[in-house]
Amino acid sequence: MNIAAVFNALLVSVLAAVLWKYIKLREHVFMVEEELVLTRQSQELSQVQIDYHAALQALVEDGTRMVCTGRMHTDRICRFESLCYSTEAEEFVYFHSNSSVMLPNLGSRRFQPALLDLSSVEDHNTQYFNFVELPAAALKFMPKPVFVPDVALIANRFNPDNLMHVFHDDLLPIYYTMQQFSDLDLEARLFFMEGWSEGVHFDLYKLLSNKQPLLREQLKTLGRLLCFTKSYVGLSKITTWYQYGFVQPQGPKANILVSGNEIRQFTKFMTQKLNVSLEEGSSEEYIVVFSRTINRLILNEAELILALAQEFQMKTITVSLEEHSFSDIVRLISNASMLVSMHGAQLVMSLFLPRGATVVELFPYAINPEHYTPYKTLATLPGMDLQYIAWQNTDREDTVTYPDRPWDQGGIAHLDKAEQERIIKSTEVPRHLCCRNPEWLFRAYQDTKVNIPSLIHVIRQTVKSKPGPKKQKWSGSLYPGKDKMVVLLQRSI
Repeated sequence: MNIAAVFNALLVSVLAAVLWKYIKLREHVFMVEEELVLTRQSQELSQVQIDYHAALQALVEDGTRMVCTGRMHTDRICRFESLCYSTEAEEFVYFHSNSSVMLPNLGSRRFQPALLDLSSVEDHNTQYFNFVELPAAALKFMPKPVFVPDVALIANRFNPDNLMHVFHDDLLPIYYTMQQFSDLDLEARLFFMEGWSEGVHFDLYKLLSNKQPLLREQLKTLGRLLCFTKSYVGLSKITTWYQYGFVQPQGPKANILVSGNEIRQFTKFMTQKLNVSLEEGSSEEYIVVFSRTINRLILNEAELILALAQEFQMKTITVSLEEHSFSDIVRLISNASMLVSMHGAQLVMSLFLPRGATVVELFPYAINPEHYTPYKTLATLPGMDLQYIAWQNTDREDTVTYPDRPWDQGGIAHLDKAEQERIIKSTEVPRHLCCRNPEWLFRAYQDTKVNIPSLIHVIRQTVKSKPGPKKQKWSGSLYPGKDKMVVLLQRSI
């Protein structure tokens, strides 16, 4: 055998072995670099330390684990380990392995109509949550996951531009959902998946957690496949008191489970987070008039303020969402004796009123106060201890309408002439479903000249003396139960 050939073959073998080791080393370096990048992305999301290799191995071996509370999609909240989300497909992904858990295991019933509601608004088809199922082996063919180490609460905001929806549908349900699970503390992170932008009230959502809430669009900057190490999906509906008329005309929920005591615990938390100091024992008493500056105006607002001040011998001030900070509005309302406002989302701020205060809701012409009662329902919840008064403009001459505005601002020019004339002549908006009834919008966006003697008369029927917060007196009372006597505390004012 030719020695040169043998030597050459040996050299080729050595070089091939070295090259193979180099390639494997490069692959290993590349994998380490990739893991470092993905770990760094996770660390940018949170300060919580994560072992990327261990987290990936756990995902591959254990898959996703899900355990839910509730019997129906309308009352279900689910706890997940290793729930993933594809930012490209905008779909949640459940990975199956031999160690996966799925309770309840609904099979095809999971799509009838959904696993759960992402919002506290019940059974709305834009708020359904579900996921696609894949074997854990499919991870080999998918983008490397970025792990979210924070405990996550995943939900939808219903309408973050409307203050009533912000408080009733989002903030209260989020707050009490977090109260239900001990690891949903102030270090948990909120993820909002409905697709809205931040909105004008986003700072209020930030109060519920020490960490910045993230929106669906922001997730795309974090990675193509996000995996939540631990997450809760869905919101408790136990604090909601009103339904908006999607199936039947709007009104109080049939089974209200929240009281004013829970509402006031929530407002105490919010005032503390806002650094609002409540001036307990302050001798100054005053009335707050909530001023609207864009639509549904009080045309004689200055005259109304003066009349209220004279009638009740109290300082009367105005606040508006456009001209006051939210903290200032909360501070002023929290110490007010009376809140006066046109019907509208800003009246949800009455939940900050002190016990014994009075809420006066003004309704435009042709809008029956008994048909639109979110704030009456709130004020009259047991434990809120507020006096509620509704006044309606009954004089067609004291209203200014805007038929030529766009339809979503109350315009009716797009309707045929006969329908326009019918709406203009109508003296009461009939009961209707949400949300685009043109007659309701036409009347809801009109401006009103308040008949002040009429309003003062209506208020005086309820408020006989000077309005204001009242000290609480508590007495023990005995109530017979089925098998025993139970001592309850009964509030008397």
